[in-house]
Amino acid sequence: MANHGDITDVTFNHPDIGSGRFLPKAAEGNTMDPGGIRTADDAAAVTSNGTMLWKKNRVRGFFEVVIEDDQEEALDALKVAELAAHPKEAVWTFTMINNTVWQGTGKPVGDIQPNVDDGTFTLKVAAPAFVKISG
Repeated sequence: MANHGDITDVTFNHPDIGSGRFLPKAAEGNTMDPGGIRTADDAAAVTSNGTMLWKKNRVRGFFEVVIEDDQEEALDALKVAELAAHPKEAVWTFTMINNTVWQGTGKPVGDIQPNVDDGTFTLKVAAPAFVKISG
Protein backbone atom coordinates (compact mmCIF):
# COMPACT_ATOMS: atom_id res chain seq x y z
CA MET A 1 0.00 0.00 0.00
CA ALA A 2 1.30 3.45 -0.91
CA ASN A 3 1.76 5.90 1.94
CA HIS A 4 2.37 9.55 1.13
CA GLY A 5 1.61 13.04 2.32
CA ASP A 6 3.23 15.92 4.12
CA ILE A 7 6.84 16.88 4.49
CA THR A 8 6.99 16.93 8.29
CA ASP A 9 10.46 18.28 9.08
CA VAL A 10 13.18 20.33 7.36
CA THR A 11 16.67 20.85 8.79
CA PHE A 12 19.86 22.44 7.50
CA ASN A 13 23.51 22.34 8.51
CA HIS A 14 25.65 25.18 7.12
CA PRO A 15 29.43 25.42 7.59
CA ASP A 16 29.33 29.14 8.59
CA ILE A 17 25.73 29.90 9.61
CA GLY A 18 25.19 26.77 11.70
CA SER A 19 22.22 24.46 11.84
CA GLY A 20 18.50 24.97 12.15
CA ARG A 21 15.04 23.59 11.62
CA PHE A 22 11.93 24.77 9.78
CA LEU A 23 8.39 23.65 10.60
CA PRO A 24 6.23 22.73 7.58
CA LYS A 25 2.52 23.53 7.59
CA ALA A 26 0.29 20.45 7.33
CA ALA A 27 -1.82 19.54 4.29
CA GLU A 28 -0.11 21.88 1.82
CA GLY A 29 0.95 21.05 -1.74
CA ASN A 30 4.52 19.95 -1.04
CA THR A 31 6.54 18.87 -4.07
CA MET A 32 9.94 17.31 -4.66
CA ASP A 33 12.13 16.03 -7.46
CA PRO A 34 15.17 13.94 -6.54
CA GLY A 35 17.00 15.18 -9.65
CA GLY A 36 18.88 13.12 -12.21
CA ILE A 37 18.42 12.36 -15.90
CA ARG A 38 15.17 13.16 -17.71
CA THR A 39 14.10 12.37 -21.27
CA ALA A 40 12.45 15.26 -23.13
CA ASP A 41 8.76 14.92 -24.01
CA ASP A 42 8.93 16.03 -27.65
CA ALA A 43 6.35 14.66 -30.10
CA ALA A 44 8.62 15.69 -33.02
CA ALA A 45 11.64 13.77 -31.70
CA VAL A 46 11.48 11.18 -34.47
CA THR A 47 13.19 10.86 -37.86
CA SER A 48 11.34 10.42 -41.15
CA ASN A 49 11.94 6.65 -41.02
CA GLY A 50 10.47 6.36 -37.50
CA THR A 51 13.68 6.26 -35.46
CA MET A 52 13.22 7.90 -32.06
CA LEU A 53 15.50 10.74 -31.02
CA TRP A 54 15.94 10.57 -27.25
CA LYS A 55 17.03 13.93 -25.87
CA LYS A 56 18.28 13.52 -22.31
CA ASN A 57 19.16 16.25 -19.83
CA ARG A 58 20.29 16.34 -16.25
CA VAL A 59 17.98 18.25 -13.92
CA ARG A 60 18.64 19.47 -10.42
CA GLY A 61 16.76 18.12 -7.46
CA PHE A 62 14.50 20.25 -5.30
CA PHE A 63 11.88 20.21 -2.61
CA GLU A 64 9.25 22.88 -2.08
CA VAL A 65 7.24 23.18 1.10
CA VAL A 66 5.08 25.76 2.90
CA ILE A 67 6.61 26.50 6.28
CA GLU A 68 5.68 28.52 9.32
CA ASP A 69 7.24 31.98 9.41
CA ASP A 70 7.98 32.74 13.05
CA GLN A 71 8.47 36.50 12.82
CA GLU A 72 9.14 37.02 16.53
CA GLU A 73 11.83 34.53 17.59
CA ALA A 74 13.09 32.17 14.89
CA LEU A 75 12.85 34.78 12.09
CA ASP A 76 12.50 31.97 9.54
CA ALA A 77 12.23 34.11 6.37
CA LEU A 78 15.30 36.12 7.37
CA LYS A 79 17.23 32.89 8.01
CA VAL A 80 16.28 31.56 4.57
CA ALA A 81 17.37 34.86 2.98
CA GLU A 82 20.72 34.59 4.79
CA LEU A 83 21.20 31.01 3.57
CA ALA A 84 20.26 32.00 0.00
CA ALA A 85 22.71 34.92 -0.03
CA HIS A 86 25.67 33.05 1.44
CA PRO A 87 28.20 31.71 -1.11
CA LYS A 88 28.43 28.30 0.58
CA GLU A 89 25.78 25.58 0.43
CA ALA A 90 24.15 23.79 3.33
CA VAL A 91 23.29 20.14 3.84
CA TRP A 92 19.49 19.90 3.80
CA THR A 93 17.47 17.02 5.22
CA PHE A 94 13.72 16.63 4.97
CA THR A 95 11.45 13.96 6.38
CA MET A 96 8.17 12.87 4.88
CA ILE A 97 5.13 11.58 6.77
CA ASN A 98 5.86 8.05 5.49
CA ASN A 99 9.16 8.17 7.46
CA THR A 100 11.41 8.46 4.41
CA VAL A 101 14.30 10.87 4.91
CA TRP A 102 15.96 12.69 2.01
CA GLN A 103 19.21 14.67 1.93
CA GLY A 104 21.14 16.91 -0.45
CA THR A 105 23.61 19.79 -0.46
CA GLY A 106 22.23 23.01 -1.90
CA LYS A 107 20.60 26.37 -1.23
CA PRO A 108 17.25 28.12 -1.12
CA VAL A 109 16.17 29.40 -4.55
CA GLY A 110 13.44 31.70 -5.80
CA ASP A 111 11.45 34.35 -4.01
CA ILE A 112 11.10 34.58 -0.24
CA GLN A 113 7.67 36.16 0.22
CA PRO A 114 6.02 35.62 3.59
CA ASN A 115 2.25 35.71 3.78
CA VAL A 116 2.00 37.89 6.86
CA ASP A 117 -1.68 37.01 7.44
CA ASP A 118 -1.13 33.24 7.38
CA GLY A 119 2.34 33.38 8.95
CA THR A 120 3.80 31.13 6.23
CA PHE A 121 6.01 31.23 3.16
CA THR A 122 7.14 28.79 0.52
CA LEU A 123 10.65 27.40 0.93
CA LYS A 124 12.24 25.93 -2.19
CA VAL A 125 15.67 24.33 -1.90
CA ALA A 126 17.64 23.13 -4.93
CA ALA A 127 20.57 20.71 -5.01
CA PRO A 128 22.30 18.58 -7.64
CA ALA A 129 20.30 15.66 -6.21
CA PHE A 130 18.33 14.58 -3.17
CA VAL A 131 19.00 11.02 -2.04
CA LYS A 132 16.80 8.89 0.19
CA ILE A 133 18.92 8.10 3.26
CA SER A 134 16.30 6.29 5.35
CA GLY A 135 12.91 4.65 5.08
